[in-house]
Amino acid sequence: MSRTRVHVFVSGRVQGVYYRATTRDTAREQGVDGWVKNLDDGRVEAVFEGNEEAVEAMIDFCHEGSKRADVTGVEVSYEDPEGLDGFEVRW
Repeated sequence: MSRTRVHVFVSGRVQGVYYRATTRDTAREQGVDGWVKNLDDGRVEAVFEGNEEAVEAMIDFCHEGSKRADVTGVEVSYEDPEGLDGFEVRW
């Protein structure tokens, strides 16, 4: 199976609103590997690896995020997969 990897930066009110936890839970439901973390500038950064359909679903999710989030922008870049296994919240 072919794997796809994306690196995502999400802007808006995305910290302190369960964005990372909801991203982790959604990624695990989709069977996507990777990680998510808060950045000092108020954005959230994430990497998703998996089959193309599941990774695209995660990109779609990033535009909405958690119920309390207010997403104003999502930057996506495609990269070569690195073989990540599992999904984690990074600090």
